[in-house]
Amino acid sequence: MTSSSHIWGIDLGGTKVEGAVLKSALQPDVLFRDRLPAESDKGYQRILEQICKVVRMMEEKMGYLPDKIGIATPGTLDPFSKTMKNCNSTELNGKPLKADLERMMGLEFRLANDANCFALAETRLGIVKEKYPNAEVVFGVIMGTGVGGGVVVNGKAINGLHGIGGEWGHNYLDDSAGMCYCGKTGCVENVMSGPATEKYYASLTGQKLKLKEIYQRHLAGTDPQATQTIHRLTHFFGKALSVIINILDPDVIVVGGGVGNIDALYTEGIDSLRKYIFNNRLDTPVLKPRLGDSAGVFGAAYLVAE
Repeated sequence: MTSSSHIWGIDLGGTKVEGAVLKSALQPDVLFRDRLPAESDKGYQRILEQICKVVRMMEEKMGYLPDKIGIATPGTLDPFSKTMKNCNSTELNGKPLKADLERMMGLEFRLANDANCFALAETRLGIVKEKYPNAEVVFGVIMGTGVGGGVVVNGKAINGLHGIGGEWGHNYLDDSAGMCYCGKTGCVENVMSGPATEKYYASLTGQKLKLKEIYQRHLAGTDPQATQTIHRLTHFFGKALSVIINILDPDVIVVGGGVGNIDALYTEGIDSLRKYIFNNRLDTPVLKPRLGDSAGVFGAAYLVAE
């Protein structure tokens, strides 16, 4: 197997830049994996420099540079303006990240939202490949600090005309969410993200607790407000996902992110989903991921898999 079959990926997160080289799309042995801090607080130029440093580390290990590298980004490259948007690492917004990297490194970069890369990785070498290898349409959910999503069809991430394919976090869900930073009211993200769920609990109790502790109190049966908070989360989880199934009807849904560790999502949340979809039963498997924090960088590598 030659170097031409290797696939290279970079995961650009809020705190780190991670690079990985896989042997091939069909034989994804890890040949290189390492990371550097993103140093986003030092500005856009420093982020570019850190990405280039990681690429040089990969080059030093592998002994060559490829023609193209995939990058998972904390936002989206606008297909029309060619600049970044919707990034929680706000230093990137409005910047021509792809063009700047290609100018600095002299090779092609293919960018996709981190949720798309998550869905792609779990489809190509994660839980979907393990349990449902013939799945044609996969929806990947990330529920953490924010709420994002990605769509994979026949092994390819669907970015969409505006680069926002799969972005279910900024659709209307419920007025109780209040105003979102995106300018709309009632967004999924403002109802079901980790911070939003913690904020709801605090509104009931005056206490600021992490979601994990709220869930433990619910399980212990000692805190009615914790139970109310978790019931609200599972109710809206089903209601929000029902819209995805009604429109896309994917073969599999994979749920990642810290909120995805709440086991009640896969029992009470599924009951809620069953109630809201436009069907007389629910057949869609809703799975926990297999790859953990590897999904971003592995999915980025698969962006350049032919």
